[in-house]
Amino acid sequence: MAPPTRTTALVAALCALLAGSVLCGVGLGAAGVSWPQVLRYLGAGLTGGTIGADEVSAYTIVWELRFPRAVLAAVVGAGLSAIGVAVQALVRNALADPFVLGISSGAAVGANAVLLFGALGALGVWALSVSAFVSALVAMALVYAAARTAHGLTPLRLVLTGTAMYYGFSAVTTLMVFTADRGEAARSAMMWLLGSLSGAGWGSVPIAAAAVAGALAHLLLSAGRLNALAMGDETAAALGVDAGRLRRELFVVAAAVTGAVVAVSGAIGFVGLMVPHVTRMLTGADHRRVLAVAPLLGAVLLVWVDLLSRVLLAPVELPVGVLTAVLGVPCFVLLMRRRGYTFGGGA
Repeated sequence: MAPPTRTTALVAALCALLAGSVLCGVGLGAAGVSWPQVLRYLGAGLTGGTIGADEVSAYTIVWELRFPRAVLAAVVGAGLSAIGVAVQALVRNALADPFVLGISSGAAVGANAVLLFGALGALGVWALSVSAFVSALVAMALVYAAARTAHGLTPLRLVLTGTAMYYGFSAVTTLMVFTADRGEAARSAMMWLLGSLSGAGWGSVPIAAAAVAGALAHLLLSAGRLNALAMGDETAAALGVDAGRLRRELFVVAAAVTGAVVAVSGAIGFVGLMVPHVTRMLTGADHRRVLAVAPLLGAVLLVWVDLLSRVLLAPVELPVGVLTAVLGVPCFVLLMRRRGYTFGGGA
């Protein structure tokens, strides 16, 4: 099967799998709600239908808790995967992921200021999102300013500066947790640092979804330039691509999406590293195909990981970031060994 046809078939299969995964994410859980009830409540929520007074609790579980959580998991998985592709092209480093530039750890500082000390309390339910988003943008500006020289940005300086900033912001976050009063706030902070979608609601979906959709559209339009950038700055220049300008664009896009996603889900690691590589094994290295498949694959993965986090030790909820590592690492290593994969495509 020709690559474009195979990619189209893969995209169609992943769309169907994602729809089924979201439905499973809504229908399965610790609280017993039958499938006919789930489908009826979804229909009522989507069409504005009515339900009986004795069904309010079950309806709330399905429509107000599980459904937005499954949708948000798909959005976060898609966003982390797409930005993983962008960051690996940005720094031309196979080990890069959305957190390598120190943006996620910067977001953690702002989020923990809200969780532990009640900062920005006047913003109410928006305090956590706004604080994480703004601190992620500040972290981006610091990394950009520190890495930039008179000759522009280079991949190596970005990686080194981002790594240094990551440790610096992580130290600040750890200090905040240690100096805060112990109790539920510290536990919430630790859950957030390990990744959790427990705070998902319809209010947290629009901003994250808009950021991810906008970034994905921009990256798809830039796929040709990403292909040129992956071959090196000199080759990109020969093809008419301004590598410095493209890096600045990718830097802003990565910071904006990482901040928006981390604000609603915490620091979920490994998805942005693993999914781009698995996608290249399936599609090859062309960013047009990679960016068409990776977000869908990441969305499916995170919907199922979040579902497992809710049901494995119910009623206790496991951190999503722990499960992505526990489940993803062995699968990733097996795939890498089986396919003899190298970064940039090709066996």
